[in-house]
Amino acid sequence: MERARVLVVDDKENILKLFARILGDGYEVTSAADGGRAISLIGAQEFDVIVTDLRMPGADGFEVLRAAKARAPDTEVVMMTAYATVQDAVTAMKQGAYDYLQKPFDPDDAALVVARALERKRLRAQAETLLRELEGVYAFHNLVGKSAPMKDVYRLLEQASKLDITVLLNGETGTGKELAARAIHYHSARKERRFVPVNCGALPSELVESELFGHAKGAFTGAVGAKPGLFEEAEGGTIFLDEIGELPLAVQVKLNRVLQEKEIRRVGDNRPVKVDVRVIAATHRDLRAEVAAGRFREDLFYRVNVFPVVLPALRDRRDDIPLLASHFLEKHAGALRKPISGVEADALRALTGYPWPGNVRELENAIERAVAVARGAKVELRDLPPEVKGTQEGAIPGEVLARMPYRDAVDLARDRVSRDYLTVLMREHEGNVTHAALQAGMERESLHRLLKRYGIRSDDFKTR
Repeated sequence: MERARVLVVDDKENILKLFARILGDGYEVTSAADGGRAISLIGAQEFDVIVTDLRMPGADGFEVLRAAKARAPDTEVVMMTAYATVQDAVTAMKQGAYDYLQKPFDPDDAALVVARALERKRLRAQAETLLRELEGVYAFHNLVGKSAPMKDVYRLLEQASKLDITVLLNGETGTGKELAARAIHYHSARKERRFVPVNCGALPSELVESELFGHAKGAFTGAVGAKPGLFEEAEGGTIFLDEIGELPLAVQVKLNRVLQEKEIRRVGDNRPVKVDVRVIAATHRDLRAEVAAGRFREDLFYRVNVFPVVLPALRDRRDDIPLLASHFLEKHAGALRKPISGVEADALRALTGYPWPGNVRELENAIERAVAVARGAKVELRDLPPEVKGTQEGAIPGEVLARMPYRDAVDLARDRVSRDYLTVLMREHEGNVTHAALQAGMERESLHRLLKRYGIRSDDFKTR
């Protein structure tokens, strides 16, 4: 393993010899007897850690620190100081120094400070590597698609990443709203801080406020201690409020105040807490219609709708389906270690013709299933889910039907009838699963399972 490189700067030879002795075994130590020599070395060589005296003739420790920050910003700097100049060392830390050693110091303490400085440098390097990887994973070009609608989306997302403003992502379930939110965050000035995703529709109504804003000790039964909320967890970063339209009206009032005042109040605590958080919201609902119906506050709508971006449904960008299918095929064939190289023409026609009510998420699930059951070198029509391989623009083309085994054709007919029946049933009962189950003559749990199987959300039919 390459040894860590340390530059020691001091005008006293005994200090230089001391560091050469205590760091000699595990480090490559370079000595400089004055600040000017150290500055010239910083420009010519790479160092992991610099240990420099604060007061020296000529260029002092502050000048060495400034040179290091300008020429080698990843290098950690440790200051050495006498008792009378400790305040100067604290000032140096405010300017970017990692720590300081007060003379006279114990050799073991000095070795420990250098080791900690080196570890900090390594952790920062690892964090930067991970951040670059995340930037690559959530690069805008990874939001697969070359259609005109998606090119417009890429342009808007890139603009949003450069502006520290609230963004509202509109789109049906499965269109990739969270992926878009992450892409914005990891290309923004806040990328080094946390991205905190919150599914507002999944939060229990009685705990929504506590989860978002935190609570004080004793605020309610079971609150045995104070707990910060998700906004505080996202401090300096981004909070992603998915399905914001599901928030109760009472919480909407408080969220609007948070966006306006840039502060939260924990449940049971009247003291405000300042927060610096960028909000990205998302919804599959028409929030203007929700405002008109009294289910979403108008003032909150205007606060979150600062920079709206609409993610198109997959049926509105069919040109992207072959590209997406290829992308997911490569992903899942690799994960399942199956040597599958492509999609047969008739299977691709079926994929392109299907309306994809579950959008990109449903397409990925269909490709993953196809890869899992495929027996050949390519995905064939028989490998696709029944509803996909038999439907093209809502009809069953004869050439597709003729290639299907009898059992698959029967399964397809049953699935299509079931999907149509459940859709009408839920529409008639406005999303009320209990009432719908009574009419259908089945248990509520059984109806829930069927709805999940066919990708039908009861919430989509609720008029409230």
